Amino acid sequence: MTLPDDERWRQTHLGRLLGHAMRRFDERVLTLMASNEGVPLALANLAARDQITAAHVHITRHLGLEGARLTELAQAAGMTKQAMGNLVNQCEAWGLVVKEDDPLDARARQVRFTPDGLAWLQAFKDAVAQAEQEFREAVGAEVATVVALGLEAYAS
Repeated sequence: MTLPDDERWRQTHLGRLLGHAMRRFDERVLTLMASNEGVPLALANLAARDQITAAHVHITRHLGLEGARLTELAQAAGMTKQAMGNLVNQCEAWGLVVKEDDPLDARARQVRFTPDGLAWLQAFKDAVAQAEQEFREAVGAEVATVVALGLEAYAS
C-alpha cells in the first residue's frame, strides 16, 4: 500500500527510523552472540532459537561487574521493577546471573554475573564491536561518525 505524499511522514519520521535501526542492530548483536565460541553452548542455543531477546540484553547493558540491586537495574534500563525482575529470573535460570544477599542491606538482594554471564558479557562486547564495524562499512566511515556524534548529543 502506498501512502499519499502528505501521510509518508508517519513511516519515515526520525523516531520510527531510530526504532527500526535499534531493532536491526540488536538482532545482529544477538545473532553474533549465538555464534560466538566463547558463549556456553546452552546460552548460544537459546540465542539461536530467539529465546534470548533484545529485552534480555538490558541486563547485559546495565549490570555492572560489581553487581546491582534490582531497582537500580530497572531504573537504568527504563523498565518497571517487575519487568526487570522477570528478566533477571529468566537469566538466573539460564545461569547468566545469580541473586545474592546485599552485604550493605540484609533486606536487599544483589544481582551479579556468573562466570557464564561474564562470558556472555564478553560475547556482547565482541558482537557490538562487530555490528558497529558492519554499520561503518554499510554507511561509510564519515556518515557513521556523524550518526554516532549526533545520537550521542541527542541522547544527553
